Order: sequence, then C-alpha cells, then structure tokens
Amino acid sequence: MVWIKIKRIIKAGFINFWRNGWISLATILIMVITLFSIGSLFFSRAILGTILSQIQDKIDISIYFKTDAPEQDILSIKDSISKLAEVKTVDYISAEQALNDFKEKHKDNALIMQSLEEIGKNPLGAILNVKTKETSQYETVAKFLEAESNSPSGSSIDKINYFQNKKVIDRLSKILDSAKKLGAIVSIILVIISVLIIFNTIRLAIYVSREEIGVMRLVGASGKFVSGPFIVEGIIYGVISAVITMVLFYPLTLWLGSITESFFSGINLFHYYISNFGQLFLILLLTGIVLGALSSFIAIRRYLKI
Repeated sequence: MVWIKIKRIIKAGFINFWRNGWISLATILIMVITLFSIGSLFFSRAILGTILSQIQDKIDISIYFKTDAPEQDILSIKDSISKLAEVKTVDYISAEQALNDFKEKHKDNALIMQSLEEIGKNPLGAILNVKTKETSQYETVAKFLEAESNSPSGSSIDKINYFQNKKVIDRLSKILDSAKKLGAIVSIILVIISVLIIFNTIRLAIYVSREEIGVMRLVGASGKFVSGPFIVEGIIYGVISAVITMVLFYPLTLWLGSITESFFSGINLFHYYISNFGQLFLILLLTGIVLGALSSFIAIRRYLKI
C-alpha cells in the first residue's frame, strides 16, 4: 500500500512537471544559473588556490650561517627543524653552492664579480631554506629557531630573515583567510537567493494547480499525498538543472583550459573539470535536489497550510 502511494506521488510529480511546461522551464533556468554560479565558485577556488600556493611556495624562512660554521652543527639544526610538525621542507645550500648561485645571479655585474675576485675567498656561509605547511606556521618555526640559536650548535647561526619577511607572510595569511571567507559568503548568498526565487516559482505552480489541490483535500487526501508531487517536482528541477549545468561547463572549460594554463601556470580548467567531474556533478546534483525539494516544501507549508 505504501509503495503504491509512493508510485502515485512520483507519477503525479512528473505529470505536474510536464503540465507546467513554461513554469518548469523558468524554474530550471533559474536553478541552472544558481548551480552555474556555485560551480564557477568551485573553479574559482581552484584557480585562486593555485595562485596562492605559487605565492606561498616563494615565501620561506632563510637561516644564514657564519662562514666558519661547522657542517655538523648545520646538519644538526636541519634535523631538528625537519622534526617539527609544521615544517614541509628544509633545503640545505652549502657555502660553495651559495657562492655559485650568487655568481650566476650577478654574472652581468662586473663590479660585483671583480669584488669577489679581490676578496679571494668565499664570503658566504651555508643556508637553510625552511617552508611550512601553512603560512600561519612560520611564526612558530621562527620562535623555535630563536630558542635554537641559544644552543651550542645555534651559535653558528648568523641571522634569520623571518622578521624581514613577516609582513609579506602575514599579508599572505590574511589573503588566504579572506578568500576562504569570501567564497563561503558568496555561496550562502547564492543559495538564499535561489531558495527565494524557486520558492516563488513553486508558489506559482501551486496556484495553477489550486483547484486540483482543493478537490484532493475535499476527498480526504492527506497532507503528505498533496505535498508529495510538488516535492518530487522540485527534485526533478534539481536533477535536470545539474545535468544541464555540467553540460554547459564542458565547452566553457574546454575553451578556457589553455587560457588558464597560460596565465596561471599549473592549472588547466578543462583537465580540472575532467579529473573532478564526479565530485563536481555530485555537489551540483545534491545542491539542486536540496534546493528544489526544500523550496517546494517551504512553499507548500507556507501557502497550503498543511
């Protein structure tokens, strides 16, 4: 008996969907715009994440050692830093490599090259470049290094450039946090707007079917049986809108793929779309279903008073 009722509700939902042709089309178009905006945020976050990660990779803490620092002390400090949970990588640059890199960087500057020749020895010490997993963790590492500099092996440290880079690191941290918050706020606003628009569209569909609903209620139909078809109709809107949105993203990302790869090295939107197809479709599908069903439910509860 229950299964028969469910079948009737689903069938009535499909009948309402086809019968309200123009209303259904308008609702789907609205939901496609909403889902397209949400999907665009998905791609925007990927691009923003790539840009920020590229910037983040260029920021590190450099530990400069004295020219007479024993290699054993340097490696000891390197091992201590590597054990920190916040640390992503620690690169060791020997004094010889630091000199070669310096010469390569200033090979066109005759004055600097001449000065190096006159010195007659390597004026540079070894360097450790430290990268953390998150930009906010650099301060923790810097405090550890300050404490380490007071140890016997730490006496070989000449200087730590964290405080010179602190402003850049703090600014990048704020950008990352602001970007995440902005994405969340925009998503919430879009969902609210979508619910309000779809809610009013469903109201129109209910108004069109008001006589039929009145007859159903007169003959004793339950509230669930009356509201069921409209909720099914809302779910249909969500499923179709999600499919259309995914189809629209295919040519768009195909066109933008090479462009984004040129401007933002490291990400091709089309490849990202293909590799995350299942995840994106599931997000849009669930969002569409929830929006459609929720909007229908609110409209029915509010305006049919069942």
